[in-house]
Amino acid sequence: MPEMDDLQLDPMPEPLGSGYEPPQEPRPIWPWVAAVAVVVALSALGVWYWRLPAEAPAQRTAAVTEAPTPAEPREPLGPSVETLDLPPLDLTDSLVRDLLRQLSSRPEVATWLATDGLIRNFAVCVDNIAEGKSPARHLRALAPKGSFVVATRGALVQIDARSFQRYDSLADAVASFDAAGLAKLYSSLKPRLADAFRDLGHPDGDIDRGVERAIVHLLQTPAVPPDTALREAVLSYRYADDRVENLSDAQKQMARMGPRNQELVQDKLREIAVTLGIPRERLPAATRLLVHRAGRGPYRNRVPGR
Repeated sequence: MPEMDDLQLDPMPEPLGSGYEPPQEPRPIWPWVAAVAVVVALSALGVWYWRLPAEAPAQRTAAVTEAPTPAEPREPLGPSVETLDLPPLDLTDSLVRDLLRQLSSRPEVATWLATDGLIRNFAVCVDNIAEGKSPARHLRALAPKGSFVVATRGALVQIDARSFQRYDSLADAVASFDAAGLAKLYSSLKPRLADAFRDLGHPDGDIDRGVERAIVHLLQTPAVPPDTALREAVLSYRYADDRVENLSDAQKQMARMGPRNQELVQDKLREIAVTLGIPRERLPAATRLLVHRAGRGPYRNRVPGR
């Protein structure tokens, strides 16, 4: 029987920003993903899934659904706010904690705020998601409770509903955020966010473009039926339908939160995106039909335009 522990951590995690190759056990993407509309998750975006073996280079290329490059010229994202006297990038954690605590008292938020390098952490997660990669190694504090489990019915293997329910509290935390407050926070911290993005190899420091690409990529994640079949691999599970399996790592993380949680996170991401000033026409207008449920006709995603 394949190992079902999807919470294994590397004993020696790499430092923030030291590379973006997708890890083998992606996890949630969330506090700053939601905080800045990326995500994420708190785009926790939070979404760990069972361990997957490394894919061949050709498969990984096919997995990434490239978000369209925003047309130029673009207006800066975020509302006008009073300029803050920001400390240097590596001294911003205390300020970020104070500001974000004013927006949420959720324990999930407090857990993330207890970590260090918050702005750098957010920037590298944005960069990873925009490229379709998992930011798992940078968000280890938000592991869901319990282990990944499957349900078997004869030869059919599916995700057990309990695996989805592990993400309920993270999705609820994302949904609880005030979009206007997060947008103001983004504007206030943008100079240091740009510094962190510049340190990741983006000389122009265009964090706005990274955030938009990340949000669009996550909103492009199709709704995957909860009873979609799995197949066993070496010490892992994969989706039996290649169209699902070939989604990017970031999108598979989103889908593996389960339909209920994915809808909550995507709705909040869309709301934050619009509040930041991303034109609706640059956001995916509708999710797409992807999987057919046996004996029930096509599984249709949420109502177009939501």
